[in-house]
Amino acid sequence: MTLEAVTARLKGEPLDIFGALHTVPEDGLGDGTVVLLGPREPGFWTTFTASPEWQDGAPDPMDRWSTRVINAAARDLGATPLFPFGAPVRPFFTWALRSGRAWASPVMLLVHDTAGLLVSYRAALFLPECHPLPEPPHKPCDTCTGKPCLTACPVSALNADGYDLPTCHAYLDTTAGTDCMDHGCAVRRACPVSQGYGRVPEHSAYHMRQFHR
Repeated sequence: MTLEAVTARLKGEPLDIFGALHTVPEDGLGDGTVVLLGPREPGFWTTFTASPEWQDGAPDPMDRWSTRVINAAARDLGATPLFPFGAPVRPFFTWALRSGRAWASPVMLLVHDTAGLLVSYRAALFLPECHPLPEPPHKPCDTCTGKPCLTACPVSALNADGYDLPTCHAYLDTTAGTDCMDHGCAVRRACPVSQGYGRVPEHSAYHMRQFHR
């Protein structure tokens, strides 16, 4: 099994490899490689909303879709599926940083080399061998001259000083907050890498509804 085999298996799904890392004892997985998976854009939302999990009206459609699709890929690849939801709790934030393809942004949210501040992880695959890893890309923030994420929040709830969660939720309850609810967090959208990622507003709106119930 190789990372190329994972890529080939995912071609039929709206998923991409968002990074990979070798395990350490603290991961509790044994020696091997963790391959992080995120939505391939454009196209993820169209495929997901055509799925039975979205159309049956039951709770947690995206988690259920992820479970079905990634379990099937894991079976085909002889890998172990790992998820950022349910139990046991897996250290996806730490894995993302260790992968060399995600970093702490100026507003301390994760920023990814291709998804920007819209990065999300649907699952990971554990491969029981330490496969060669590609060279990590450069952190996009290092060449971002304007740093628009620092000033994009209309109420300064998210900036270099941290995240004021009550102020954020209060703003989302106002008429002015409709833009963030319908199109996604203004800070995440302001990232130049995010703007080239291809996520549709409906996808971001879904996550906003989960965040601000």
